[in-house]
Amino acid sequence: MNQLMSHIRVLDLSRVFSGPWVGQMLADFGADVIKVERPVHGDDTRHQGFRLRNGDDEETSETSSFVAMNRGKRSITIDLSQAAGQQIIRQLAAQCDVLVENFKAGDLDRHGLGFEDLHALNPRLVYCSISGFGQSGPYRGRPGYDPIFQSMSGLMAMTGAPDGAPGAGPQKVGYAVSDLTAGFYAMSAVLAALYHRDTLSGEGQYIDVALLDAQIGAISHMAQNYFASGRQPPRLGTSSEITCPYQAFACSDGDVMVSVGNDGQFRKFAAAIGLPALADDARFVTNPKRAANRATLIPLIAEALSAQPVLHWLDVLEQQGIPCGPINGFEQTFADPQVVHRQMRRTLVHPTIGAMPFVANPVRFSATPVQYRRPPPLLGEHTNDILSELIGLDAEQIAQLREQRVV
Repeated sequence: MNQLMSHIRVLDLSRVFSGPWVGQMLADFGADVIKVERPVHGDDTRHQGFRLRNGDDEETSETSSFVAMNRGKRSITIDLSQAAGQQIIRQLAAQCDVLVENFKAGDLDRHGLGFEDLHALNPRLVYCSISGFGQSGPYRGRPGYDPIFQSMSGLMAMTGAPDGAPGAGPQKVGYAVSDLTAGFYAMSAVLAALYHRDTLSGEGQYIDVALLDAQIGAISHMAQNYFASGRQPPRLGTSSEITCPYQAFACSDGDVMVSVGNDGQFRKFAAAIGLPALADDARFVTNPKRAANRATLIPLIAEALSAQPVLHWLDVLEQQGIPCGPINGFEQTFADPQVVHRQMRRTLVHPTIGAMPFVANPVRFSATPVQYRRPPPLLGEHTNDILSELIGLDAEQIAQLREQRVV
């Protein structure tokens, strides 16, 4: 069965998280993704995260960080510092539809591998650069990792326990949200540029995605609150500044997340927790009033919910159509009947790990379903195949490149 993007070839020059995330999504959708890595060392994530164990419970060289971002790809090792390596990149780019890179701004230009260089060889190439601060501006040359962009974007300032509460202060989101957010924006941009090329212009174009820009863009609704009010959104832990009750509550044996989205739901919620009079209290009859009087309302709700276990409240609230859920660890998440039904935990056979669990792509296509054709590649696993198939090198020529440590 042909997949959605089986006609697309991608040259993935990226490493770590943001760029590889784009490449993995394109691979999931059927593209032939060629991952270029440094000889010997490979992608930095080959040395980050937890080592996966094989069927005999022996530690392998594969890491959780790498396999999470690189399924479906073919790996080739190329030394970009050598002229011969740069020439191989040009030859590959000439036969690709998309190039994704996340080097520091200007690095590939110095090797003759920038957009203008490769566009001259392949005018149809969509060239996507992902960097911390973008290709222009006073910070373009700065390095940066996810926590820097969480902090500079405004995200960290509004995340965490409120002032005066235990553990108060800015908090980092629990995963590399800026990297993956930039990856999602880049993926959308690549698809749009391919559509433009194939339906309007006939040519590719350059895409500049910055992690700082992407993270600011992703929290634009909170920035809009600031534009409207002139007030910095406060840290509220699990709660919301504009909707109430909309937060986690302690039950007798754990925590439950409650999200009451409108006045009708609040009336049902108040009755369900044994406090029906709250719905007719002038202080709580509308959402803006509940939000303004949260300091009075929340303790009343908290006291009621603390008397019963989580499962009791989930049953009671779900019967009334109140959005709610347990606060799961991954053990509970992947055992949840809905998650099991949706097959979000899948398995691929890896050459050294054996049966390897992974998180499925969440997109469901009706006509071109996602197919997981390849496990994350071993370092340089497909070097010979790619050099032979796409560039036409024979075994002797490949052996010479290996001897020169170009590949």
